[in-house]
Amino acid sequence: MKSKILKILIYLSAVITLLILFFLIAYILIKGVPNLKPDLFARHYTSDNVSLMPAFINTLIMVGLSLLIAVPVGIFSAIYMVEYAKGGNRFVSIIKLATETLTGIPSIIYGLFGMLFFVTTCGFGFSIRAGVATLSIMILPLIMKTTEEALKAVSDTYREGSFGLGAGKLRTVFRIVLPSAIPGILAGVILAIGRIVGESAALIYTAGTVAQVPKRLTDSGRTLAVHMYTLASEGLHMEEAYATAVILIVFVLGINTLSSFIVKKLINVDGKARLQ
Repeated sequence: MKSKILKILIYLSAVITLLILFFLIAYILIKGVPNLKPDLFARHYTSDNVSLMPAFINTLIMVGLSLLIAVPVGIFSAIYMVEYAKGGNRFVSIIKLATETLTGIPSIIYGLFGMLFFVTTCGFGFSIRAGVATLSIMILPLIMKTTEEALKAVSDTYREGSFGLGAGKLRTVFRIVLPSAIPGILAGVILAIGRIVGESAALIYTAGTVAQVPKRLTDSGRTLAVHMYTLASEGLHMEEAYATAVILIVFVLGINTLSSFIVKKLINVDGKARLQ
């Protein structure tokens, strides 16, 4: 009887979650799709067309540069903690505590830190580089944690087999363990991209809200999330704000689809390499 009740609760929770998701997506699509028009995709922003294209380009820049900094640091840190650090290492325990703490910090705190440190103390000003530096710190704990769990999920038989064939530690990690953990690592990267794309609080205080494509990293620029927030807060272009939300959803879905395709390709290539 208890198992049936638990099963019903599990299915009910899943259905409620899906209904909420479908309701949110449907509401945004209904409100936003009719307001998609060519002026929104104009190359330059004006107060008349409120084009989202500069913000879209800025979002791509933010995503690319933030991942370029955070992904290597996060992956290498996780490799050290899982593969090289000895059990009970106090230094690793401190890193894990710091990672878990940073994961739970609200984005507005990161924004205030970025404004005080990067914008003011380091003299970056409201710029793309200040926003990228802040976002890199924000997504670093997420990438570290997901990479760590992905590496731990790799069976020890892979390591033992590699060592048994005479491979060294470094070769085993980068040729056997890391490729096997790519799906889990990529899942963390996808989550990081989602957080970057949907971030507004941290970027308002660091990257600024200038609605133009920056010529240099020292220039200010707004992302899609900041663009949508600005339009909604002004209250003059709510239709365009809903249309921007549609583009955000399509962008995130596109990233997820592309990442899933890449994971399948990598798994197939890795599987064929193992068979050979």
